[in-house]
Amino acid sequence: MRVYLVAGELSGDILGAGLMQALKARQEDIEFRGIGGPRMIAEGLESLYPLETLSVMGLVEVLKHLPELLRVRRHLKRDAMRWCPDVMIGIDAPDFNLGLERQLREAGIPTAHYVSPSVWAWRQGRVKKIARSVDAILTFLPFEAAFYERHQVPVAFVGHPLADDMPLVNERDATRRALGLSLDAPLLAILPGSRANEIRFLGATFCDAAERLCQRVDDLQLVIPAASAQRREELETLLTDYPQLSHRTHLLDSQSREAMIASDAVLLASGTAALEAMLCHRPMVVAYKMAPATHWLAQYLVKTEWISLPNLIAQETLVPELIQQAATPEAIADHLAVWFEDAEARQALEKRFATMHASLQRGASQRAAEAVIAVADRRPLPAKVLPQEPDSQ
Repeated sequence: MRVYLVAGELSGDILGAGLMQALKARQEDIEFRGIGGPRMIAEGLESLYPLETLSVMGLVEVLKHLPELLRVRRHLKRDAMRWCPDVMIGIDAPDFNLGLERQLREAGIPTAHYVSPSVWAWRQGRVKKIARSVDAILTFLPFEAAFYERHQVPVAFVGHPLADDMPLVNERDATRRALGLSLDAPLLAILPGSRANEIRFLGATFCDAAERLCQRVDDLQLVIPAASAQRREELETLLTDYPQLSHRTHLLDSQSREAMIASDAVLLASGTAALEAMLCHRPMVVAYKMAPATHWLAQYLVKTEWISLPNLIAQETLVPELIQQAATPEAIADHLAVWFEDAEARQALEKRFATMHASLQRGASQRAAEAVIAVADRRPLPAKVLPQEPDSQ
């Protein structure tokens, strides 16, 4: 079996390596070719370009590198058609991969795309391009699969690799001990984001909210993981304006997962961190601010009722979402206080999150491999990787 794989960034390299391991377990004689990083190369990929070739972010940067990206795509098309793979899999990087997938599919090579673009949220018209480009799309989340089913695009819900990596039972007290935190005092984890702009837009608001919460929750501890050394410097500078918080706050280098497991509740910016907090089974408040022009445009482009993954997965409001003008320190503190003052509500949500975690813990790499082999053999997708009804408990 010959498998052509194209990954565009570090997360794609991790996914690709897991998929390759699962494919090798099912196929004794198998070859891999395309683009990948060190993990995929270690699994046997012959990579024609460095992984970073496709890792271009931002409109100006993409335009600057567009001639080179188009040249790489033309080369990959010619190379794949000479090599004659049984299947081609694009891993994320949809702006690059969907075009290549369409060209190879039109040439008779079966194709699949691993990781759904956020087509369900904005630019929904892209689903037509996806339908022309792939024989199957492999999704992490059930609501994504339901979207593709509605648009009659062959889809396999394979579960989320992050859910596979994280245990269904975590130890709050043991994690607090490891971080040097009090076992008895209530604890709020604050994750204002990993980008400088997020600290700029959210940092002061989150600190103001924490000050208000400290007036309502006795002996409240705060833990803030810094995504990088630069973010830590920015957070340290920010905290100098909040002397009342300084003696309560523990700054960590990375360790965002540990901070969330140790906490009683989490305040975070919208993004993947909300999914990770859900998989840590911790109640949260999701808040986000952006440049006014960006928010104005998003109001017209984004088509979803919710922005946080816990609510999207549940298809109901489980956690508060406070966006732009609604993200005031007073509102954030009020919503956070519920998780500290109402133990029954907090425990009920932790139980619900554990159930949702289990529904996503499906062996994503193994299920993705089953779907890829079905595509290569031009068979229908295995029924057991199709989406199930959302848990109603």
